[in-house]
Amino acid sequence: MLLDRVKPLDAILATAQKKSLKRTLGWFQLTLMGIGCVIGTGIFVLTSVGAQKAGPGLMIAFTIAGAVCIVAAFCYAEIAAMIPVAGSAYTYSYATIGEFFAWTVGWALIMEYAIAASAVSVGWSGYFSGTVLGGLGIHLPAWLSAGPLALGGAAGGFINLPALVIALLVTGLLVIGTSESAKVNAVLVAIKVTALTAFVGLTLTSSDFSPEKFNPFLPAGLFGGWGTGVGAVGAAATMFFAYVGFDAVSTAAEETKDPQKNVPIGLVGSLLFCTVFYILVAAGAIGTLGGQPIMNAMGLPLEAGSPELARQCAMPQFADALVCSKEPLAHVLKVIGFTGFGNAIGLAAFLALPSVILVLIFGQTRIFFVMSRDGLLPEMLSTVHPKFRTPHVVTLITGIAVAVAAAFFPVGKLADISNAGTLYAFMMVAIAVMVLRVKDPERPRHFKVPGVWVIAPLTIIGCVLLFFNLPIDAMLFLPGWGALGLIVYFLYSRSHSHLGRGIIEVVDDIEGEETQIPIHPPAD
Repeated sequence: MLLDRVKPLDAILATAQKKSLKRTLGWFQLTLMGIGCVIGTGIFVLTSVGAQKAGPGLMIAFTIAGAVCIVAAFCYAEIAAMIPVAGSAYTYSYATIGEFFAWTVGWALIMEYAIAASAVSVGWSGYFSGTVLGGLGIHLPAWLSAGPLALGGAAGGFINLPALVIALLVTGLLVIGTSESAKVNAVLVAIKVTALTAFVGLTLTSSDFSPEKFNPFLPAGLFGGWGTGVGAVGAAATMFFAYVGFDAVSTAAEETKDPQKNVPIGLVGSLLFCTVFYILVAAGAIGTLGGQPIMNAMGLPLEAGSPELARQCAMPQFADALVCSKEPLAHVLKVIGFTGFGNAIGLAAFLALPSVILVLIFGQTRIFFVMSRDGLLPEMLSTVHPKFRTPHVVTLITGIAVAVAAAFFPVGKLADISNAGTLYAFMMVAIAVMVLRVKDPERPRHFKVPGVWVIAPLTIIGCVLLFFNLPIDAMLFLPGWGALGLIVYFLYSRSHSHLGRGIIEVVDDIEGEETQIPIHPPAD
């Protein structure tokens, strides 16, 4: 039977229960944690992409994306608190709906993390080339600072060298075991929030700010049309990227005092704060510089990252346009006369974004690692370096793939593809929560979703809505990647699965505890 392999939850929890975590976190700490993890790449990099898709309707896009994240976060919190082990949605799915669907989730997460890391690398490149090198009077030629925007190349782009280099540097750090410290991360969070607060204050009080720049408010409407990826909902599907990271709050439920009260406050509080913050940033950028998209002959916004948009942006009349900038927030401040503050914003992004790349590649390699230890991928991938004690093989494979994607694709396209995988994983987590409520209602839960039979279906509906408002190529990439995954699963993974061979091995981290329970293998 295809769907008969479900990893016993007791085996997974046996590992988690060996490490008892002290409950020290309150709602305020959880809220700050969520804010620090969420605010980052999306708002620094994708503001121009979102404006090209929705114009001033970008503010509605942030609201829609934030609402979907809030309901998804509740589902994530219940199951993360219940199964606090490595593997994220992959492990949750394995313990609820079985190996086959767990494989599809893990395969999607591998894509999500790697593509997201590529997107951040491209975003970092824009700030490095514009603020850092530009401030030194150095200007990289177009063929070295941008990848081809479409098959055959466009606008002189050939390879994004800075994006390639930063991805490889971060990969090297992960191989030798260098990780960011909590103190350094806290400083970077403070830099990000301070820079964005200054941006909001300067733009909303600027003499350049004008309500007329918000008209028309929805130039592409609420829905731009199926597969176009434009309009407010299409922009929401892209700006969803700006919210990913809230799972840090979800997974902290085991360390939270009174989780039934504090986890919802931390989740909703941090996401609401970020949504309001994002709306204010969008209002400041559009109200001062204008954010109307560049339209095609049919009256729809040109595709972000397309050759035609690149051609139009090269024209003198669009030199200052928000939608054409690779460093949108710094660009806005420079254009309206705050060059020093614009450079500070650029430096904040330059300093903060590499840590995001590190976390994303780290997360991707750990999904790879857990799947390899389950036998679903070659065990060579879970080889640990004898000196550095890191999964160097899978880290190098991941890092090279991230670097190549960053070198040749635009940031908006990468973010959309990454979001497709994230939305699928979140949908499966919502399904897993409902399955566990039916299959194992008496299992202790540190946090229970209030109104789960409303919240979980809303999560599924929200994820499906955003998925079908991605650009058509991003939508098709996920099933294409999934089809490749099914080939790997049936040709290799199903026959090599430890669970299928009657062995359960749960590894909570690279050097962590193992739990092996022999069972009778299910019939194929």
